Amino acid sequence: MGVAGYSMTKDDYLRRLRRIEGQVRGLQRLIEEDTYCIDVLTQISAVTSALQSVAVGLLDEHLHHCVSDALSSGAPDAAAKVSEATRAIERLVKS
Repeated sequence: MGVAGYSMTKDDYLRRLRRIEGQVRGLQRLIEEDTYCIDVLTQISAVTSALQSVAVGLLDEHLHHCVSDALSSGAPDAAAKVSEATRAIERLVKS
């Protein structure tokens, strides 16, 4: 398997995911403390947006590196890479 398209920004993604992990722990604390429902829902929305932002960033890098490289090099799996990216976009749109 080759180098991941996000390898140059891996530390940034890990930092963002750790922050999201902290937000999720904060959600657990809000529930334990019987926080007002709307406040909990607001925080859930923030976590969801943060995860979507990570997903869009990864997809962007995948398109610019993995898919672009496969297409420009004429790799035999280029069409499969495009289809794979399309399915990933479909999953993101549904979420």
